[in-house]
Amino acid sequence: MSHILVVEDEAIIRTALKRLLERHQYQVKEAGSVSETEQYDLNTFDLIISDLRLPGEPGTEMIKRALDTPVLIMTSYASLRSAVDSMKLGAVDYIAKPFDHDEMVETVQRIIAARSERQAAQASAPSSPAANSKPAANVAEPVQPQGDGHDMGIIGSCESMQTLFKRIGKVAPTDSTVLIQGESGTGKELVARAMHERSQRAKAPLISVNCAAIPETLIESELFGHEKGSFTGATAGRTGLVEAADGGTLFLDEIGELPLEAQARLLRVLQEGEIRRVGSVQSHKVDVRLVAATHRDLKTMARQGLFREDLYYRLNVIELRLPPLRDRGKDVLLIAEALLQRAAANMKQEGLHFSQDARHAILNYTWPGNVRELENAIERSAILCDHDEITADLLGIELDAEIERASEAANALQTMQHSDSSGQEPAEDLSLEDYFQHFVLEHQEHMTETQLAHKLGISRKCLWERRQRLGIPRKKTANS
Repeated sequence: MSHILVVEDEAIIRTALKRLLERHQYQVKEAGSVSETEQYDLNTFDLIISDLRLPGEPGTEMIKRALDTPVLIMTSYASLRSAVDSMKLGAVDYIAKPFDHDEMVETVQRIIAARSERQAAQASAPSSPAANSKPAANVAEPVQPQGDGHDMGIIGSCESMQTLFKRIGKVAPTDSTVLIQGESGTGKELVARAMHERSQRAKAPLISVNCAAIPETLIESELFGHEKGSFTGATAGRTGLVEAADGGTLFLDEIGELPLEAQARLLRVLQEGEIRRVGSVQSHKVDVRLVAATHRDLKTMARQGLFREDLYYRLNVIELRLPPLRDRGKDVLLIAEALLQRAAANMKQEGLHFSQDARHAILNYTWPGNVRELENAIERSAILCDHDEITADLLGIELDAEIERASEAANALQTMQHSDSSGQEPAEDLSLEDYFQHFVLEHQEHMTETQLAHKLGISRKCLWERRQRLGIPRKKTANS
């Protein structure tokens, strides 16, 4: 059982975090300040989670005191820049408050797993004089992906994933801008992290920014920094996250959510290698490798004026596509087995396994939420099961509803093929999702949502869900 120390002065947050981690089988100690941690031997913990702002000494003091234990910093978006500074001091990562519970658990699991792997590697390293005389490998040296991608923290043996691993191995050592395309929950951040760790920038920071999570009014200031007095509340100057990534990698998740004004500033970074803070008239150079990700169709958004076309072509130097889970064949079973083993280890329940009907259900369900949905289903079933066997009922997969949706989709495709007489794109060359996207974009200018749904032979709710999954923006009209 892994040991975690939580340092947080707000008792409600501290208690909630302690309960969350204990539910995932972690042993947790707590403290309200840096001085309160003196009662513990910090080297006995596998991870320290500390708030940045604490009474007395700041949370960054934990980095200095815990020399052999990783420190995860918690901070609000208002102090996100300070969290980046803490990473430069040696924090393993940071997480913004209020944090999502799943995000916190995933971050903790990743950090502890990485620490265990490092310790195992150190323990198994040869200690003979001959071995020690060999020069140490450069940690920034690119590592070619092997097998099914386990060395990247990504599981996959299907052809599309093998192609992806090879491309990561080729692209990672370069400074080329990369655009990662994939549905929500497919693991875009894992790919970005794998690329950074295999690049020549691995010793420098990897700054991850979810563009959809930062309020639109703050995003330019957060990314590019601002000068004192540049807007109401700007009582001091601040460097931005792009500048904080100088020398390293900047990962912009959900880049399709960037406002057009911020897109123009980002374009300058890519073209000139320069940033200008909000309210400043001076620019200065930055050396940043940009990796962006989105579940949206940026090319279509560019045609509609919702995304800058020049920025799209700057971003799309190298494109990596992550296939959805439903298109990865038996990979879903490999991932499910790995997730079940992790859940069993966290809860100290040996012998957990899937029944035959559960394996059938996992393989035949389409997993619209991809790996994230699969992980949640397995964690829930592992908690609720009374015996060692996980059944399809415990997974909560409704195959009957899935079959009904597939039948409905087939009818929708048939309807679209008969109703679309434009003849611009032959229906037989398009998948159902391609045709759905083509039909909606072609007709949404002159149809309401109700009319679109009727033509497609689906409900408005189903239309909305597919828009969300495929990243098709809705045109707002007075009638819809």
